[in-house]
Amino acid sequence: MPQPLPIFSETISMGQDVAIIDAGIRFDGFWAVRHIDVHIEKGEFFSFLGPSGCGKTTLLRLISGFLEPSEGQIRINGKDMRGIGPNKRNTSLIFQNLALFPLMSVSENIGFGLEIRRVSKKERNKKVAELLELVDLPGSGEKKVNELSGGQKQRVAIARALAVEPSVLMLDEPLSALDLKLRQHMRAELRKIQQQTGVTFIYITHDQTEALTMSDRIGVMSRGRIEQLGSPAVIYNTPSSPFVASFVGENNQFQGKVQTVNGTTALLDSEAGPLHGRNPFKLQPGEPAVAFLRPESISFDNKDAPCTNSLGCRIVKWSFEGAYITMVVRTGVDKKITVRLNNSGSSLDLQEDKKVTISFDPGNFLLLADREREGV
Repeated sequence: MPQPLPIFSETISMGQDVAIIDAGIRFDGFWAVRHIDVHIEKGEFFSFLGPSGCGKTTLLRLISGFLEPSEGQIRINGKDMRGIGPNKRNTSLIFQNLALFPLMSVSENIGFGLEIRRVSKKERNKKVAELLELVDLPGSGEKKVNELSGGQKQRVAIARALAVEPSVLMLDEPLSALDLKLRQHMRAELRKIQQQTGVTFIYITHDQTEALTMSDRIGVMSRGRIEQLGSPAVIYNTPSSPFVASFVGENNQFQGKVQTVNGTTALLDSEAGPLHGRNPFKLQPGEPAVAFLRPESISFDNKDAPCTNSLGCRIVKWSFEGAYITMVVRTGVDKKITVRLNNSGSSLDLQEDKKVTISFDPGNFLLLADREREGV
């Protein structure tokens, strides 16, 4: 755990934990979120990841106090938050549109919450200066909001939220309006600020890269529920459902039935032929399954190190992407597969309709139950 910065008082210098206990909210008979059970640790960077409409922003509003749960509890630092409004919780929320005051200077924006709390001007100025240093904007206090770049506005919003010394900082897709390079830079900055302050961050995003690069843990949401909860590595490498496997990262899908099982592996009779894969959820022979294979896990014409799984294909198309080369190949049974290769700098003979062999290790071929086809 990082040491707290001097801008935070000792009593709340570390983040507080948030317990969401079987929580849900209903609007006119429709459950926007339901049966949410998760404990967010003190000082953790936790992300709720999911597509639009999955309930993640509604869940954030429950934690912040703008909505009351229809069932279950929200507890912060062990205290039930029912009936406690957002202004009485030791939390801050950064909205997607940032909601900065355009007629105020940067310093006035950052110090606004402190002024409302009747903090003296001397103390306000001291804390504002320290926060400007924290977000790497020293000397920018007299600027107006419209004089700032998109990334600088993000930093001001973060500083303003931190000024009131929250134990929990919630961020609702704050980077969505930025261009790619600025988003990448701000991801690193947000993570650094979180580690420096020790404040608990709860982050909402539909961007899987944001969640994977910044978070200690991720809750992947779909249709108002958490599909999977775990570290970024677990979410990416061992998704527990077809939805998570499809939503987080790019994947090739193979449908079929489990033919045989051998310990932790199984043979899938797929539309591309028999293929060996990892079977962590202990599917049994005869069960319908869907297997997932990352494009970067596939080797191309690797004759010196043949793998258990090999498929003869033809190149449909390919594209040069700088660090990577992405190909779409087609098997003899017309199954299209995406392959992603590292750019080693050597020239490759890539021509449309050229015959190639792709291969992949069974450990990278993940079998999951195909619930939609059970009973078929």
